[in-house]
Amino acid sequence: MKEVPDIIAPNLIILFIGYNPGVRSAMTGHHFAGYSNRFWKLLYESKLTPHLIRPEEDQTILQYGFGITNIVARPSRTAAEITSREYGLGREILQKKLAVYKPAIACYAGIGVYKEFSGMKNTSCGLQLKGVVDNVMDFVVPSPSGLNRMVFSEQLYFYLELHKLANKPV
Repeated sequence: MKEVPDIIAPNLIILFIGYNPGVRSAMTGHHFAGYSNRFWKLLYESKLTPHLIRPEEDQTILQYGFGITNIVARPSRTAAEITSREYGLGREILQKKLAVYKPAIACYAGIGVYKEFSGMKNTSCGLQLKGVVDNVMDFVVPSPSGLNRMVFSEQLYFYLELHKLANKPV
C-alpha cells in the first residue's frame, strides 16, 4: 500500500495528526477517506470548514490554515497493526515536523495518538496542560474512525471546543 503524502505548510493554525492512513486512504491517496470515517463531517459540523470537504479535496484544507499528517506513515487496516518501533520512529519525525512547521495547535485525532506521541498514560480529550513541542498547543479530539463507538454528538463537542480555541488570538 502507498503512503499518503502530508498536507502541511509553515505556521498553520491547526495540524491534524492521525495514527496512520487506513486502507481506503492508501488506495485513494487522500486522508480520512474511509467510508465510515467522520473527520470531514466533524470539521464541517463544527464550522471549522464552511462546507463539507470530500476526501478527494483534502488539499483544500490548507486554505483554512489546516494541515494533516500522521504519527506513522505506513498504511494499515487498523492502528493495532502499528509496531512499537514504528511509533518510536514516528515520534521523532513528528517532533521534527512540529518544530519546523510550527503550527499554533497540534490536534491529535485520537487519545491513543497523543499517548503514543507524548508518552503520557493518563490523558483525555481537549486542550492539554503543556505542549510536547515548545510554542505548540496540544489538543486531543476523539478518533473520527468508524471503529470509535463514541456517538457523533460527543465527538462534535471536542471539535467545537477546538474551533473556539483556533479562533482565539494566539
